[in-house]
Amino acid sequence: MTDVDVRPLTATPETVAALAGLLVETVAAGGSVSFMHPLDPAEAAAFWTRSLAAAARDERIVFGAFDGDDLVATLTLLLDCPPNQPHRAELAKMMTRPSHRGRGLASALITAAERDAVARGRWLIVLDTATDEGAAGLYERHGYTLAGEIPDYALKPHGGLTGTLLYWKRLASAP
Repeated sequence: MTDVDVRPLTATPETVAALAGLLVETVAAGGSVSFMHPLDPAEAAAFWTRSLAAAARDERIVFGAFDGDDLVATLTLLLDCPPNQPHRAELAKMMTRPSHRGRGLASALITAAERDAVARGRWLIVLDTATDEGAAGLYERHGYTLAGEIPDYALKPHGGLTGTLLYWKRLASAP
């Protein structure tokens, strides 16, 4: 995919339904994004309704990547940090439909999130990704530094434990 359409999402019934479908598909494929398989579509829709409400309060930005009119990937930039961390943001809930992986969508989402983080004065980004089948290689290609691993951090969607890898990236110099 050469020209990727990435944009912040707002709460519409169509957007919630598309995000919920993407979340259910990601969990079914083994994606470690905080939910267990099988994921009830209503639970997925409720999660995205809350997430998009937080975005409307400027606590986060939910980005979507599109193939035509179809939402095929998402990434959330969490902005609601404690008062002593106004310079920091976190990447969360990176998901790409299995049918669209390897096309540059995740990279385009990361680039958009980093750009918006800097525009909001956030120059330090942190994230975590599953040790097993996570996106460590993707984040390392984007310049993220491994801070460490926490073993047995979470259950995999189909059962069993996985660790999590913690990453960080400085987008600009500290003021």
